Amino acid sequence: MQSALLEVMQEHQVTIGHDTHVVPSPFLVMATQNPIESEGTYPLPEAQVDRFMLKVLVGYPERDEELTVVHRSLEDPVEVRQIVPLAQLAELQRAVREIYVDPGLVSYAVSLAAATREPAAFGLEAIGELVAYGASPRGPIALVQSARALALVHGREYVIPSDLRSLVKDAFRHRLVLTYQALAEERTADDVLDAVIAAVPQPRLELGRPAAA
Repeated sequence: MQSALLEVMQEHQVTIGHDTHVVPSPFLVMATQNPIESEGTYPLPEAQVDRFMLKVLVGYPERDEELTVVHRSLEDPVEVRQIVPLAQLAELQRAVREIYVDPGLVSYAVSLAAATREPAAFGLEAIGELVAYGASPRGPIALVQSARALALVHGREYVIPSDLRSLVKDAFRHRLVLTYQALAEERTADDVLDAVIAAVPQPRLELGRPAAA
């Protein structure tokens, strides 16, 4: 099951026996992890978790949100309807690839990843004992690509530093392998990333797409 899921994510197809099936385009793979009732299940190996673009933590809802949920449970279920046709979703995905990313921001994303691998080079000796393995090269790729999507959602044609900063944890937290010391001290990947974000200088850019020659 795991290998089939990862084949879909990486190759856009899945093979069962001698038959290969191409998945529809666009497609999306999502997985959930419940922190309780996990007895009898096994965590994915780090290399497989690395295939996921983002890991988003979903906590309890805010009070007003929970009130809305409870009130809605007292009424008849709403009719589920399609919001975005698949053709429009595919067009939005193509539009993301047109979002401009300044080379300085690409360098910033790579520096953030490098700081998780070589903390001492960024003045982060204190977290060096907490990280066994830093973010893989897929980390900055996922960070830049998701930042482009965020810029599009905000109606911009270019990425700004805050787009990257707001997504660093989601793009990196599942790509860090913590040491036994970190686990013993109950330190989390987000603790490490907070220190990384604070230590790596944010680039100062002239925002916007460069003028054509």
